[in-house]
Amino acid sequence: MPARGFFVSIEGGEKTGKTTQARLLAGWLLDCGTQVVLTREPGGTEAGEAIREILLNSDHDLLSPVTEALLFAASRGQLVNEVIRPALTAGKTVVADRYADSSLAYQSFGLGLPLEEVRRVNELATGGLWPDLTILLDGPDLDGFLRRSRSGEADRIEKRQGEFHHRVAEGYRQLARSSPGRFTVVDASAGVDQVSKSIRIELNRRREVPGQ
Repeated sequence: MPARGFFVSIEGGEKTGKTTQARLLAGWLLDCGTQVVLTREPGGTEAGEAIREILLNSDHDLLSPVTEALLFAASRGQLVNEVIRPALTAGKTVVADRYADSSLAYQSFGLGLPLEEVRRVNELATGGLWPDLTILLDGPDLDGFLRRSRSGEADRIEKRQGEFHHRVAEGYRQLARSSPGRFTVVDASAGVDQVSKSIRIELNRRREVPGQ
């Protein structure tokens, strides 16, 4: 059955405010009377949370790029099967804190795996489901994040060298340029309220939200 709802993903590199903006958007939609499901990656299901523990735990530094890509895809596939596709079929709006573009940015541009192979793995895992709208949060102080990640607590991926995170950021920009009909780039340094407003305006432009 084709999806009848609307699927929005929030993407970006580390500490760009994705989780905050996903929660704010979901809350605003609820206030407008929209049925909404908020998801996060990796995780969101029992199996996905177990995979999340493996992927983000610094004890697992020996994971190969291919293993990492497959684990992310496995978690995502389960999330689509259990949560996202049923919600869309029921006519709900899904707000995703990361989705398949993160694998293209992190495991392909960041780790060097072939882009089309990573894309095919995710097409297989998700049954070819892509968001209707992807918001890319871009433009934070990446060097500042890298200094903090070296001095404080950080997960396995956050601890990677600066070159990796710069490749990820540029990868996201290339993905946005290659799919302008789906992506909208928002300046993540504009402040939480302004970023949230920009996201709401873009969502309403793509699909009118009742009850505003």
